[in-house]
Amino acid sequence: DLTGDDKDDLQRAIALSLEESNRAFRETGITDEDIAENKASLKRTHTEVWSDSPNPHDRKRQENCPVGLKNVGNTCWFSAVIQSLFNLLEFQRLVLHYSPPARMQDLPRNQKEHRNLPFMQELRCLFSLLVGSKRKYVDPSRAVEILKDAFKSSESQQDVSEFTHKLLDWLEDAFQIKAEEDREGEKPKNPMVDLFYGRFLAVGVLEGKKFENTEMFGQYPLQVNGFKDLHECLEAAMIEGEIESLHSAENSAKSGQEHWFTELPPVLTFELSRFEFNQTLGRPEKIHNKLEFPSMLYMDRLVNRDITRIKREEIRRLKEHLTVLQQRLERYLSYGSGPKRFPLADVLQYAMEFASSKPVCTSPVEDIDTTAPPGATTALLPPPQRVSIHKPFTQSRVPPDLPMHPAPRHITEEELRVLEGCLHRWRSEVENDTRDLQASISRIHRTIELMYSDKSMMQAPYRLHAVLVHEGQANAGHYWAYIFDPHQQRWMKYNDISVTKSSWEELVRDSFGGYRNASAYCLMYIDDKKPFLIEEEFDKETGQMLSGLDKLPPDLKEYVEADNKLFEREMEEWDALQARKLQQEKLALAAASVAPQPMSTEPCPPDNTGEPFTCLNLWPYHLKQLVYDKCGPEAAFFKAMKVEYTRLLRFAQEDTPPERDYRLLHIIVYFIHNQAPKKIVERTLLMQFADRNLGFDERCKSIMKVARAKLELIKPDEVNMEEYEVSESLMYLIYAYQYNKELLAKGPYRGHDEELIAHYRRECLLKVNEHAAALFETGEESKVNAGLSIMNELVVACIPLLLVDEMEEKDMVAVEDMRNRWCSYLGQEMEPNLQEKLTDFLPKLLDCSTEIKSFHDPPKLPSYSTLELCERYGRVMTSLTLSRTPADGR
Repeated sequence: DLTGDDKDDLQRAIALSLEESNRAFRETGITDEDIAENKASLKRTHTEVWSDSPNPHDRKRQENCPVGLKNVGNTCWFSAVIQSLFNLLEFQRLVLHYSPPARMQDLPRNQKEHRNLPFMQELRCLFSLLVGSKRKYVDPSRAVEILKDAFKSSESQQDVSEFTHKLLDWLEDAFQIKAEEDREGEKPKNPMVDLFYGRFLAVGVLEGKKFENTEMFGQYPLQVNGFKDLHECLEAAMIEGEIESLHSAENSAKSGQEHWFTELPPVLTFELSRFEFNQTLGRPEKIHNKLEFPSMLYMDRLVNRDITRIKREEIRRLKEHLTVLQQRLERYLSYGSGPKRFPLADVLQYAMEFASSKPVCTSPVEDIDTTAPPGATTALLPPPQRVSIHKPFTQSRVPPDLPMHPAPRHITEEELRVLEGCLHRWRSEVENDTRDLQASISRIHRTIELMYSDKSMMQAPYRLHAVLVHEGQANAGHYWAYIFDPHQQRWMKYNDISVTKSSWEELVRDSFGGYRNASAYCLMYIDDKKPFLIEEEFDKETGQMLSGLDKLPPDLKEYVEADNKLFEREMEEWDALQARKLQQEKLALAAASVAPQPMSTEPCPPDNTGEPFTCLNLWPYHLKQLVYDKCGPEAAFFKAMKVEYTRLLRFAQEDTPPERDYRLLHIIVYFIHNQAPKKIVERTLLMQFADRNLGFDERCKSIMKVARAKLELIKPDEVNMEEYEVSESLMYLIYAYQYNKELLAKGPYRGHDEELIAHYRRECLLKVNEHAAALFETGEESKVNAGLSIMNELVVACIPLLLVDEMEEKDMVAVEDMRNRWCSYLGQEMEPNLQEKLTDFLPKLLDCSTEIKSFHDPPKLPSYSTLELCERYGRVMTSLTLSRTPADGR
């Protein structure tokens, strides 16, 4: 228990421990002037988590698995949009079989400047790779760059809707040019318009005058704020202004309009507006409200004007009645005239409980006075007994057993009987009225829900094809898509290079909103009565379904085959390289096995040769004996430390030829040359004197024990190792958790407590995240880069491990805390280059994919003893000394 006084005890213990360990450092006798502090921090470099795996086999496409798209330069939105369109097989066919106009040189200059035709060609190549590539994912860089060049703020995440509009506009322009060339003299027919565009009729009143206009629409924008489901959003979007005036002669001067769809497109796309500008903060904010949408959407209510108006009027009447019933129910559930209100049924029960209580004493003051302080005369008397009689008329509530239960002072049996009868009857009436009101409200809700469920209003079915999801805030975030596979009858999740099986439940969790800052921003529905949209193409001669490269026209088939050959060659070269490495390792092992092994000897103090290889034995024997006998082992230890450091410092200051480089002979000489921190040098000296191999006699053993005692007092954080150990520990904990999980799967007693390892893995990850955030907050270029490097290499890669098991609520909370820490920087003022780095990094952090990234293996721990290591080191140094060295030292 770390509460109360135990906290103070713990703090005192920590303070004493720190004081003792600091004293251990001070007692070594090495001053600050002896060692120059190391000002420069060493920068560790690792492979970027998000870079391609060097092993091409890791990038090989699995059989029948869709191809992913690489996220190039903060463009995960591109992957989500393109994959949604690619999986519309009719759209896929239109793009693949598109041929550029034959008279491109005759086109107006402005059309070329729009770059729509070059983009169309790149899109064809990209689609062909998505069809027939042998790679797990492909690079869309060329198509992305053409599209991004059209925008000044190409890095802005909130421009994703504008990018989508631009994409469809360019496709429409490209097909329009081709259509005009193919149908000279006739009205051109644009397949993009036929696929994505519909028409609606605007009916309304403007300043008392009625009007009707037909307009074309593509992506239909919908507001999310204030609505609970897609139908409510659509209803609000289709009615603008005071539309009651359209059907009322008295208010004909008012203005308003209704929209009615007259021609629905095969592909119906809704843009969900989840961003609004906060005037107070002066920046856009994301709306995280929950918004439900169905997998099958019937559009009849927005097409059949006459029937819908009748039903809307009926719904309006039902809602008015519903409001009255809800207000009436509220009076029962929140009863009272003061600020505090309670359910009326409970109030009646409380009254019955009070009336049924029968106290022994007549006054609550009397009852209190009977309890005297210890030592008073009344303390010798037994405490008065009071009986609480409870005769409930219902068993739904048990009265609390309190020593001061309030009770009426005077009540007769007749009064209690009458009161009990009245309260029982009233409570029954209240409960019956409440149930009736709740049942009526439920019936009205159900009637409203089923208002459009008759067959006449289910003739325009649209099936949900794709959901584009955004996670994050208004300024930054990550995008992915859920796309329905009609042939496998399942949902697939397209998250950049990762394409995985999913479910409707996962889609709902990530898309409806109100959970982990993730929500849908675009819904794509397709006409369920037009199966050609998602039907595969069949060979006209054989009647067999076309798949793979057979779906491609000749030029694209040749392009994909060439790319596949390049990838196959890359895998062959990798295999050859690995085979050569394996052969070299075998040869090295064979050579090592036949090398002569030196004879082992008992450890004895070598002669003082003047080389900095040993420490304690080089201290003059008579001096060691004199100090030890006079002052004891601790004083001898401090003297030996001082002498040894002085000796090594002298070696570090000498100029030596390459064949006698003292840095190779003693690690402290190397530290001194490289201005290592003072505490690192001190710890190394202590470890040197604590080595059991230096126990040549009883005096040396006593000094060794003193060194070990001092070494145990030094904490890792006192040698600037905290960040290093946390980062290294994280890798061990990750692997320990996975290995332990595998063991527990074989039996409950095979491994350790899973929650314990998960706890330390989580705590370690949070500390690493805090350290990286602190580096970012400094604003210094080098520290910012170091912090983001830690995040990319460790934190981002570990997050999927915490998201795999959604039952671990603590892990989910930890992930949210880390993400919120970094998202909080979006609202702060910072340098443009820092803002750019943050915007580029956040999508990686907010990616809620559970695909496990590859990790660097933790360092292996060999089973060598210290003696074995000394022998191996001695053999290496002997071979270096005996080898011939040219005169120039090279």
